[in-house]
Amino acid sequence: MRARPVIALAAIAFVIGAILGAGHGSNAAQVLAGRFVDAWADGDYATMYGDIDAPSKRAVSAQELADDYRHALRTATATHVRVTGKPRSAPGGRIAVPVRVRTRLFGTLQLAFVIKVSGSSAAGSGGIVWSRSLEFPGLRTGEVLTRKMSLPRRASILTRDGSVLGEGAALEAGQRESPLGASAGAVLGEVGPLPAALAPQLEAEGVPSDALVGVSGIEAALDARLRGTPGGELLAVAAGSGTDGPTRVLASAAPKAAPAVHTTISPQVQQAAVTALGGQLGGVVALQPSTGQILAVAGLGIDDLQPPGSTFKMITLSGVLQAGIANPHTTFPYATYATLDGVKLSNANGEECGGSLALAFAVSCNSVFTPLGVKLGASRLVAMAEAYGFNHTPDLPGAVESTLPAASHIQGELEVGSTAIGQGEVQASPLQMATVAATIADGGRRPQPTFALDAHPHTVATATSASVARTVRRLMIGVVREGTGTSAAIPGVTVAGKTGTAELGTASSCSGSSEEGSASESSSSEESHGGSCQGAPSDPANTDAWFAAFAPALHPRIVVCVLMVKDGAGGATAAPVAREVLEAGLHASS
Repeated sequence: MRARPVIALAAIAFVIGAILGAGHGSNAAQVLAGRFVDAWADGDYATMYGDIDAPSKRAVSAQELADDYRHALRTATATHVRVTGKPRSAPGGRIAVPVRVRTRLFGTLQLAFVIKVSGSSAAGSGGIVWSRSLEFPGLRTGEVLTRKMSLPRRASILTRDGSVLGEGAALEAGQRESPLGASAGAVLGEVGPLPAALAPQLEAEGVPSDALVGVSGIEAALDARLRGTPGGELLAVAAGSGTDGPTRVLASAAPKAAPAVHTTISPQVQQAAVTALGGQLGGVVALQPSTGQILAVAGLGIDDLQPPGSTFKMITLSGVLQAGIANPHTTFPYATYATLDGVKLSNANGEECGGSLALAFAVSCNSVFTPLGVKLGASRLVAMAEAYGFNHTPDLPGAVESTLPAASHIQGELEVGSTAIGQGEVQASPLQMATVAATIADGGRRPQPTFALDAHPHTVATATSASVARTVRRLMIGVVREGTGTSAAIPGVTVAGKTGTAELGTASSCSGSSEEGSASESSSSEESHGGSCQGAPSDPANTDAWFAAFAPALHPRIVVCVLMVKDGAGGATAAPVAREVLEAGLHASS
């Protein structure tokens, strides 16, 4: 009779233990679920993967899980997430963890993850039962996250004086119409499919994957302002059914068109740039040196690279002056060639040039500047080029990066000398060489080129001292007054400029390097002989012609750079084009 109470007590103890054990397991499952969601809020996908159970790990890899969560956040246009409460029991033995998701387009969403834990979490052998319905809070079992989005009508583009440069356009309409006609095309640019490199960023901003966005010109540079705010619905749909299956709307937002965008483009300068370039393959860029505001773009102005030839001597000269290697009065022997690494690099037509550094710069004397480049050295030459903007991703979307090799990859005198005159592996856009000239015009301060009229003027870097910039400017005045750039002269206006003639062929024994120059102080054009070592003139169709200039030289209002592809010498063909654009800019700003 005394045994019954013992049995009864044991039974009661068993029931209590089972209850406590069940409670302990439930608490452990909530801890696990809470840790999983905390890791989600921190972007710690490795911890999340470690907390899912073994069958789930066989179904999804760690990388796939991380990619799924990142994609879901981009789909929702999420900008910030946080856990807002403790895990709590939910129907079906699941655990709910409340969270808040702040989004770009859909406002702030109050949602919850509903999580199932498998196995004995108390014993440490269980885990989160993972499926795609856990990619985003608010989804139910068997649902996945998607969205339907659209863009509003693209905003109109205005010139700096408020006139229409490009009409507002639906994305399906393709290229815009402009009151300026064909002359606006080069600067307006085009729209096209999402560039692969930008697709994740644009997806996070709510842009539909099949949308057309700006891919060149102003359309690319100001795309975010022109396309307005996307709108649509954030959806939970049955997995595998697409947006045609059972659907729940988690959030929605209406698309909003952007107001017209005022740009920096001058209608007069833009028209002049396109007209002056004509049907020639090449590019023109005009900008204000103090603000970086782009006044005009024609042809291949911002999206193509070519060897800049002797326009690069603006950079070499800056380095030589800054290092104290020479000054404008330093004299050099007259010579027909310079010898680097045993190779004779002749001046144009095999003629003599030399004298003062100022004169050598005016007539673009390679027998002076190639050895000066060697004395400066690859390290200082590359550092100066980079201070002027080379080897830096442009801050202007859609613009190409101008480059030259790292100093460690410029080996020997011949390579350094060729680099110093803008040959070798130097590649530049007209925008880059316009920026170099603008930096000199603005006292050594490198501006940030922009198409946005309301952008605050910004100095990207100080490339060189004000005193060096003033000296380079003075020597550039000499180029137009008495050197290779006299065809850019404007009566009554002091113009500062630098010519360039870049060799494109490699059919010589001089490693394809190019030299240019003029035999005398009074020469009005320059020629490049392509490193023939004999001083024979090159085929004009095998050279790019360049000219970079600003005016008025002492109080610059406009900078222009011109590239004429396979069109002879810079002083003969590019300088007259630059003069036309300079005149239009000076007239427009008077």
